[in-house]
Amino acid sequence: MRTFRSTRRRTRVPRIPGERRMLVAMAVDATGSGMYVPFSLVFFHHVTGLGFATVGLVLTVVGLLGLGGLPLAGAAVDRYGARRVQLLLYGVRGTGFLLYPFAHSLPAFAAVALATAFGDRAFPAVQQSLIGEVARGADRDRLQASSRALRNGGLGAGSLLASLIVGLAGDAGFTAAAWLNAASFALAAVLMRGVRAERGASSAGPAKPSAGYRQVFADRPFLGLTAVNFLNALGYSALSVLFPLYLTTWLRGPQAITGTAFTLNTVMCAAGGVVVAARVRARGARRTRSTALGSLLFAAAFAAQIVLGTFRPGSGIVLGGALMAIVALYTLGELVHSPSAGALSVAAAPEALRGRYLAAYQLSWSLSAALAPSLFTALMAVDGRLPWALLVGTSLVAALAVVRLERALPAGAVRVAPAVPVAAARVAPSAPVAAAR
Repeated sequence: MRTFRSTRRRTRVPRIPGERRMLVAMAVDATGSGMYVPFSLVFFHHVTGLGFATVGLVLTVVGLLGLGGLPLAGAAVDRYGARRVQLLLYGVRGTGFLLYPFAHSLPAFAAVALATAFGDRAFPAVQQSLIGEVARGADRDRLQASSRALRNGGLGAGSLLASLIVGLAGDAGFTAAAWLNAASFALAAVLMRGVRAERGASSAGPAKPSAGYRQVFADRPFLGLTAVNFLNALGYSALSVLFPLYLTTWLRGPQAITGTAFTLNTVMCAAGGVVVAARVRARGARRTRSTALGSLLFAAAFAAQIVLGTFRPGSGIVLGGALMAIVALYTLGELVHSPSAGALSVAAAPEALRGRYLAAYQLSWSLSAALAPSLFTALMAVDGRLPWALLVGTSLVAALAVVRLERALPAGAVRVAPAVPVAAARVAPSAPVAAAR
């Protein structure tokens, strides 16, 4: 009997025109941001010469005021296109970091920080809108995964670069890092000027541009999706806000484990983000189901923290090993959840109002970031396991809620369509092109 082996020729989905420029721009942007994000208080203290308390208060206030830039950015995206608005925000953020070393007085620092905060708060929603304009179907999920991986890798590289600069140049290195960050925004803008983005068909159906935010707030399924993301966003805050406090006060472990945990998370996200997302897409999972799976993995990691916090092993090796295993599980949840949830929000937004929709969605991230520190510390004051118990509950509710939203969300948003690039994402053949149509 002859046996025949069926050979499958792998068909490689063509890249979106201009994708390389976009990805390089994302990496450059993230590397520049990594020079200050991991130690922002110390960074701005040295750059401006102001006290830590003053810097912290100003950053908190302008961070909240910066949320006001989200609705404006969303409306601008719907009117002018995401690429134009992104280039404007690169200019605002770059100018801010150029001026920080000269902002030694409180009013000057507050003014520069406020302008920069507007740009920083609005930028993620604008970038999500741009991904929606240049890609459809599985390409959106792929770009979401690539963006996340580059973000983590860039932040790690930028942090290391800043440490080297400060180590060699002392306090002057902080000023150099600020200007290098400004240069990274300028370079990213130049790269993005070579990408043209036009609007394609939306899987969420028609929308009336004149309706504005009234339609956004009348869209109950999308608001439900935004509420689900708020619950998950609290879990995303756990590693940076809750974990260090829990480790040192409740587990009484060495602070060095925090750095190891952050490194593990960063390396896993940078190295495995695209691979895990591709596996999820290859299995044909609905975006809602893979989002729910990520939430369940979060819940399992948070429940493991409760178990660890109950037994509190005295051995440093056992404690460190257990925490690294939990962080690995948490990061796996992040790798599964992030690309699907991001692509789901983009695809669920009607084309004509995508900017406004994603600006509203971005509020869930911003509000959770503002609420998490006070919420976690208040619960920690009662019992170190309470914040994790809360996060187990929010993650489980989020998993259940996103699955229940399947029927209400557009079918094209729930199911991943084959990768079909939007024909409009083209690289200019010569000089930087004019603004997108």
